[in-house]
Amino acid sequence: MMAVMRKRFSVGSPSLSEDSSGSLYDSASVSASDPDGEQDHPYASLLCCHRVQDSLLSSNSSFTKYRGILNWIIILLVLTHAHLLLENFIQHGFLIDVKKVLEHLIEDNCNWPSVNLILAANVFAVTALILERSQEKGLLLLTSTHLLHLTNLALLLLFPAAVIIHEPTISTGGAFFSLWVYAALGMKLYSYQETNRWYRQAHLTDAETDRNVSAPQVGALNEHLTFKDLYYFLLAPTLCYQKDFPRTPRVRINKLLHRLLEMVIVIQIMVGIVQQWIEPIFQRSENSFSSMDITMKVEHLVGLAAPTHFLWLLFFFLSHSYLNFCAELLRFGDRHFYGDWWNATTLTSYWDNWNIPFQKWCHRHVYTRLLENNASPSQAELLVFTMSAALFECMIALPLHSCRLWIFLMMVFELLVAVFLGNYFEGNYGNGLVWLCLLLGPPLAVTTYFHDHYISSPQNQTSSSPQTLDHHIRTKVFLQPH
Repeated sequence: MMAVMRKRFSVGSPSLSEDSSGSLYDSASVSASDPDGEQDHPYASLLCCHRVQDSLLSSNSSFTKYRGILNWIIILLVLTHAHLLLENFIQHGFLIDVKKVLEHLIEDNCNWPSVNLILAANVFAVTALILERSQEKGLLLLTSTHLLHLTNLALLLLFPAAVIIHEPTISTGGAFFSLWVYAALGMKLYSYQETNRWYRQAHLTDAETDRNVSAPQVGALNEHLTFKDLYYFLLAPTLCYQKDFPRTPRVRINKLLHRLLEMVIVIQIMVGIVQQWIEPIFQRSENSFSSMDITMKVEHLVGLAAPTHFLWLLFFFLSHSYLNFCAELLRFGDRHFYGDWWNATTLTSYWDNWNIPFQKWCHRHVYTRLLENNASPSQAELLVFTMSAALFECMIALPLHSCRLWIFLMMVFELLVAVFLGNYFEGNYGNGLVWLCLLLGPPLAVTTYFHDHYISSPQNQTSSSPQTLDHHIRTKVFLQPH
């Protein structure tokens, strides 16, 4: 009985081991007023009930079981946003309209310039394959082939930009989709020619060490230069080329349908958030962000922070479903598309884990090459970061025909935060800083681009501000097709 009671009242020290707690208990017993000790006392286990230990929520505590607090936060967030959605529905009515989405995709007279633009991308892919075959057959010199590859890649980057700028009938959605396709194609083709050059260098090195290289071995080197191999790589969810990709044994139809259903549902939710939550905030504004006073800017940014963050999280999940859908369809084995970026304690760790295919490409074809050209690791990392920030800015600004550098400057600001505040925020505090930057960082800057694009569109401009209208007139205006 005494042993059970002693065990019951000695449980729960998160910061001290059983050995150390026992020594504290013994010292407390020895220091008691009874010189003979209290070991034989019938309430010996109740006489000493205190020990050295930290509060559970203090930074020195090793306590990590916060699941109950997480459940409470989830319930609170659901109730809070349910109230916001109900208030939005009462004020504006039901605004979700699929026709509005189709208006951003359907182009003039079904001419579909974005579809033609994507189909024209095959010319650049076939050109890269022809150049590689010519190089393998010895029809072109190494320097000539490299120069022609760079010319092909330069035209690949300039061609969609010229079409998007000068073609008035291309839709905003078509311009976005086309530009993203060309950006991925450019990185894939650069990796294609670079990796094949490495294969040739390795083959020449083997030929120099072994003069008895047979014709079948030379022919085996050219087996991967086929349309099937090229287009498998172009469709695969990766940016880095290699001869043999890891494959899964078969296509699992249930997983394929599961991913497809996820994409359909997530897209519907994203459309609902944009039309029901974000668009009314846009309609309450008459001026662009650049012409607003500081109070109005803060008010709009605070109102857009939550829906923008939800859109960003849904876009991440949509990317997860799409990449896994492509991988399952093509039996592509490497599905490490992202790390646990949600647990990142620094912005650097987040950047390394949120998009693994892009990080692999940057490290393989940019960072490593900069180190080979005598750049220091810090300089190489800075150049890679600057390149990715500029690319992200162009991918958003070009289809919207507006370049305000908001995304680029926001990413530079995050870099400064990582450099100057990274050492002061560690552990849970560092993770909190990462989530704060995700909430108020580039996703919000992207939304400001769309805000100004929405305001500048002639069909969205009204003669009076919605704030001056009563509820019924506002609802009528909001329900008009744009």
